[in-house]
This record gives sequence, structure tokens and C-alpha cells, in this order.
Amino acid sequence: MFGVLKSRRHMKAYSFVKVMVILVMLQMKSVVREGEGRRLKGWDDGDEESSNVRLKIPSEATAEEAEADQGTRWAVLVAGSSGYENYRHQADVCHAYQLLRKGGVREENIVVFMYDDIADSSFNPRPGTIINHPHGPDVYATVPKDYTGENVTSENLYAVILGDKTKLKGGSGKVINSKSNDRIFIYYTDHGGPGILGMPNMPYIYAMDFIEVLQKKHASGGYKEMVIYVEACESGSIFEGIMPRDINVYVTTASNAQELSFGTYCPGMDPPPPPEYLTCLGDLFSVSWMEDAESHNLKAETLEQQHQTVKKRTLNFHNDAFGSHVMEYGDTDIKRDKLYLFLGFDPASVNLPPYNLKLQPPMQVITQRDADLLFLWQMYNRSQHEPEKKTEMLKQIRDKEKHRRHIDNSVDLIGIFLYGPGKSSSVLGQVREPGLALVDDWICLKTMVRVFETECGSLTQYGMKHMRAFANICNSGVSAAAFKEASSAACDGYDAGEMHPANRGYSA
Repeated sequence: MFGVLKSRRHMKAYSFVKVMVILVMLQMKSVVREGEGRRLKGWDDGDEESSNVRLKIPSEATAEEAEADQGTRWAVLVAGSSGYENYRHQADVCHAYQLLRKGGVREENIVVFMYDDIADSSFNPRPGTIINHPHGPDVYATVPKDYTGENVTSENLYAVILGDKTKLKGGSGKVINSKSNDRIFIYYTDHGGPGILGMPNMPYIYAMDFIEVLQKKHASGGYKEMVIYVEACESGSIFEGIMPRDINVYVTTASNAQELSFGTYCPGMDPPPPPEYLTCLGDLFSVSWMEDAESHNLKAETLEQQHQTVKKRTLNFHNDAFGSHVMEYGDTDIKRDKLYLFLGFDPASVNLPPYNLKLQPPMQVITQRDADLLFLWQMYNRSQHEPEKKTEMLKQIRDKEKHRRHIDNSVDLIGIFLYGPGKSSSVLGQVREPGLALVDDWICLKTMVRVFETECGSLTQYGMKHMRAFANICNSGVSAAAFKEASSAACDGYDAGEMHPANRGYSA
């Protein structure tokens, strides 16, 4: 009897050991499969990042994340344009909103600025829907209408960032009511020029005004860290030489201070948008950072790792003619942080790799400033059997080109009147050394812009390109009176019509 009991105890012990061995083997097998899955996603076995991965025990990881994750995440998303030809900017912002929401950032902590004239536009082949990728889902649904139409202004943007409801004019009233332990993410996408970022309602965002808002926010103790992503032509000029490094803000821009940024997923490109679309769906820098974020575990990927991936993709495999140099400014120590601290964490991404440099193929692109012409040309090209529509499209293309020539010729003439024909182009086109601000006197720059617009008509999104010329005129010591005289002579008799700032407002 005793021998039988002993035998049964041995069998129970053997069974327990056998079960434990099976469980360990299954666990090892799942790890191997996970590793195989990662390699299928493009991981390189010799990758330094993957070879240095250190496994953490659950209690250690939880304690670290709990310490880092104290406070609240906030976000401000800004599409600075209007019009269906600028579809991509609102598509970028809507996509960013969906990414943040999937990451667990609360709707009440995300403030959205967009004109909101795209989803229900008569040009939109899918009414009520916006896409940001040729094969992507609708990103418009559930996006809050915080500041739309005439309420998308630089003044409201500044008030929102500062959390100052008393300065708001219209809109939902939502602001960034952040505390000292919170983190803020700001994303802007639109047209830009040296020292400025566009808005659909005047005035534009001027670099020094924006920097002063950031400094006020820091002085108020309103955040722990802030990250800013900016998609615009010459976007580096917003921060070059004036962005402080000691206010806990890290900035990355789509381009340096002198170059254009690019639209992508446009008609005729590879990959093309669905055939019914006549406009670009996204911007190169913007889709690069968002598609990167959606393909990685943001609790493992750092801002620096994303910066390196986006930098290579936005430069389009070192093709300067069809790509731009992603830049960084401010407190670069912040880029060691994990992305989830600002963008949140989607539990569905837990088994995605933390980081890799397997890039997408080269992207076909168009400059931001020519994307509107592409839209008009697509409209013209598809109206071959509609004579009236074709005639209207031809008129719009001619009017746009006429306006461009007027702006370019006016600035050239002003330069000749001020400096003479031999020196004008070298003064107006001068680019300062890296690390120097665009202009010494930002008030002078605004004054020159207002004088020019009074005499020659509104700059518009195309004319932003000439902001460096106005800055150089200030830097060379030309007085406002002398500049007014030259502008009046250059644009004498020009009828700006609806393009006069009396109708549109001044951009400064």
C-alpha cells in the first residue's frame, strides 16, 4: 500500500515537471516566432539596435513607465490652409488626430485647427471622407471641429497654446490647460516661407511671435517637455538662430531654412491616389513620420530613432531635387525620450518592432508651391468634353500664373530701385550663415510686408517665397519711407482688386 502511494506521488511529481518543461518550451517557441515575425517585417539580424535589446522584468518596466508617464498628454494640430487644392494639409491633420486617439490621448486634450472645407467640397469624390494614403481609411470621422473657418487664426493658436481663454475669438473654447508635469505635442502643416507659416485667415504666423509664445508658456510652468513637428517650405527658418535651447522644447522641421517641402500621393505619381482624386493626399515629411509611428512600438522607439528614419525618407534617398533636409532645433536631449510619451501607445502595436531603417521606396513628389497648379491642370485635363468647364480652368490657370509673375516682377523691380540692376539680385537673395536668424528686426520685416501689400497686393501663399528679400532689405538698413517709394514705383497703377489687403487682410 505504502509502495503504491509512493509510486503515485512520483508520478504526480513527474507530471508536474513534464508540464513545466512543456510550458517553458512553448514560451521559447513563442519568442522564436516573435523574432521570426520581426525579421519578416524587415529587421536586420546585424542591426545594432536589435542586438542591444535588454529584456526587463515586468516590475522594472512598469516602474520606469509609471515614472515617465506621470502627467497628461496634450496636442495641438494645425492645418494652415484652405481650398481643395490644399487637400493634403487637412488630411495630414486628420490622420495625426486618429494616430493620437489610437494612442490613448484623450479627445478633450487634442485641439484641432482646420478650415474644414475639404470633406464636403463639391470636388471631393467621396463626400464626408478624407484619406491620407492611396489605400488608407477615412481619417475625417470623429475629428473635433474646435477651430474651423474664420476661427483658424494665429491669434487663436497662440491663445490655445498659452491656455488663455480670454484671448479666444470663436471656436470651441478648448485650450491647452496643461500643468508643470505634462507633455505637449504640436504639429503644423501648410505653406510657409522664410520666417513665416501660413494661416487661412490673416495674419500669418511670424517666427518671433511664435517663439515668444513658447517662451511665455515655459515661463508659466505650463509643461514638462514639448515636441513640435513642422511641415512647410523653409520651415527651418522659423527656428534658425532664434529657438532657445533651455525651454524644454524639441523641434523638427520638414526642411531647412532655404529649401522647399513636398506634397506626395498625387495624381500621376507612384503610388497614385484613387483615380477619381485630382489632388495630392499627403505631404512627404508628414506621411513619413505618421507611417513610421504606425509601424513601430512607440514604447520602444525614441524621437531620435524616428528622426533618423524620417530624415532619410524625406530626403528621398539623397535626392535634393525631390526631397528636403529634415532639421532639428531646441533641446535635443528630449529626443532620447520614447515617442509614446507624446503620441501615446496603441496596444495593438505591442508586437511591432521598436525601430528599423528599412525605408519605403523613393517617393514621387511635387513642391508645395506647385501643388495647386497640378490640381488646376488635372481639372483642365479631365474637362476635354466639357467646353465651358475647360474654359474656366484655363482662365484660373492664367490668372494664377499672372499673379505669380506680378509678385515676382514687383519684388525684382523694388530691388532694382533700391540697389541698382547690378547689385539687386545678390542683396535680395542673400542667405545668412547657419545659426543666424533670418532678420535682425522682426518689426521692420512686418512693416515692409504691409507696405508691399498696400502698394502691390497680397502676397498669398506663393508670395511667401519673397520673405527673405524683405528681410534682407531690412538687414541692409533701408528705411520704410524708401521702401514705400520703391514699392509704389514698381506697382504704380496696379489694380489688386480682390487681392488687395483691404479685402483679404494683411499677412503681417
